[in-house]
Amino acid sequence: MLLLGDVFPNFTADTTAGQLNLHDYLGTSWGILFSHPSDFTPVCTTELARVLALLPEFNKRNTKVIGLSCDSISSHVEWCKDIQSYAGCNEDEKFPYPIIEDKNREIASKLCMVDKDELDTTGMPLTARAVFIIDPTKKFRLSFLYPATTGRNFDEILRVLDSLQLTDKAKVATPVDWKVGDDCMVLPTVPEDMIPKVFPQGITVVPLPSGKNYLRKTTCPKV
Repeated sequence: MLLLGDVFPNFTADTTAGQLNLHDYLGTSWGILFSHPSDFTPVCTTELARVLALLPEFNKRNTKVIGLSCDSISSHVEWCKDIQSYAGCNEDEKFPYPIIEDKNREIASKLCMVDKDELDTTGMPLTARAVFIIDPTKKFRLSFLYPATTGRNFDEILRVLDSLQLTDKAKVATPVDWKVGDDCMVLPTVPEDMIPKVFPQGITVVPLPSGKNYLRKTTCPKV
């Protein structure tokens, strides 16, 4: 079982951009691997088109994306034109991110993203809608797993990516529904005598019935 903080499993696979080694492809970037049940399906098409639109946002965050579907490369290539058309892009241009071929479900099974309740016409299970975030050291940092009938929220994926990148650099945690620019929480591990040095901008302690001063807010650090 893959645990947060583990080195993300490396693999080599055939993709729409040729044969790729995952770790080599990511290099020193953050990475998002996201899987799809099948080509030429409505929800999947909306999702990959959304990623096309968000590529500038991922680029700003030093993040490479790579998709996976259990269909063939030739199917992916044909499907890419539909995705580009739906996204309002030129379908004759090169598709800007790779999609992995996983016909035998080897990668899907290895990463536990097979949906046993969704089968293809041959009776083989389809891949679920998984999302994995991998940091530049190749550590597994976050995952989502959606059923085939529920499309993902890529705004949330960007939000958690922002949180991970911020909290890697500052001694803060991000509270519920946090977005970039919102107040953050001071980590409980930061002692009181270090507050002026670590948070020269100051903090606010929220009074609580317990009398414990653990809910400490600070402005969002600039990193």
